[in-house]
Amino acid sequence: MNRPIIAITMGDAAGVGPEVVVKALAQPSVYERCRPFVVGDLARLARAVEITGVKLTLRAVSGPLEATFSPGEVSCVDLALIPADLPFGELSPVAGDAAFRYIERAVALAMGGEVDAICTAPLNKAALHAGGHVYPGHTEILAELTGTPEVSMMLSAPSLRVIHCTTHLGLLDAVARIEPGLVERTIVRAHATLVKSGIAEPRIAVCGINPHAGENGLFGNGEEESKVAPGVEAARAAGIDAQGPLPADTVFFRAVRGDFDAVVAMYHDQGHCPVKVLGLDAGVNITVGLPVIRTSVDHGTAFDIAGTGTAEEGSMLEALRQAAELAPTRPE
Repeated sequence: MNRPIIAITMGDAAGVGPEVVVKALAQPSVYERCRPFVVGDLARLARAVEITGVKLTLRAVSGPLEATFSPGEVSCVDLALIPADLPFGELSPVAGDAAFRYIERAVALAMGGEVDAICTAPLNKAALHAGGHVYPGHTEILAELTGTPEVSMMLSAPSLRVIHCTTHLGLLDAVARIEPGLVERTIVRAHATLVKSGIAEPRIAVCGINPHAGENGLFGNGEEESKVAPGVEAARAAGIDAQGPLPADTVFFRAVRGDFDAVVAMYHDQGHCPVKVLGLDAGVNITVGLPVIRTSVDHGTAFDIAGTGTAEEGSMLEALRQAAELAPTRPE
């Protein structure tokens, strides 16, 4: 059996990342699909094992070549950046900087061909900024570290996939950013990702910007006609089954019903809200367009419950499953 090697970044050490990581890796079924190891802090993982009560042995390694990938034993590239007395549930620049360093090391391993995918536990944007790394989030960090000029965020839940033209921008800035080329490129990235996941002829719906997709010019200032429709038409001309611009207030229902394989959202909340209504423990964040597969949990650091052992690992398990499905395999 050829299983992909997946680097799991531990996320913000003051949040629930260490707990969801050890809970997920305590399940033997994970190892049937992939060969996972953690890039993080061994002592913090050990604390998470104590808090959650899972049965795991932890082992420090310098990289995946030393990892054992055995159920019940977790290999960790230990950057040793977290002090033993770092409290859970409190914003920390030390934890913010460490979260960035975990991603940096995982990307280096991926770009060096040592891992096939990266799966990320959550970071805290305020802590990241306090630690000296001013990025809107994971997506932008990964794009810069891999030298990728443009990527897309795709959220995937069991009955719905949503890819975004824009993400971490104010609404007015997002509308200004949207243009036909961006819409077309986002559709193309969605199509390529779905084909890679086994859907031979994906059906893609594209949202409008305004209520009712502008309703033939009754709402807005012609954004659908000038910004969205030409991008859809260009994708269709390239042979992609794309429909739109469609009203966002009904298109997600239609996608969940099975009419479409993915929806292209114009801005962050237009796409995030429908997925999160389906359940935070079911969603996975996939960065589309990178030279390496990257998936992530679709929840935050949850400082309010960090350190209690109650965080659910469902989203991490789903993120690992989808990373394993999308990543190339290699001989064992």
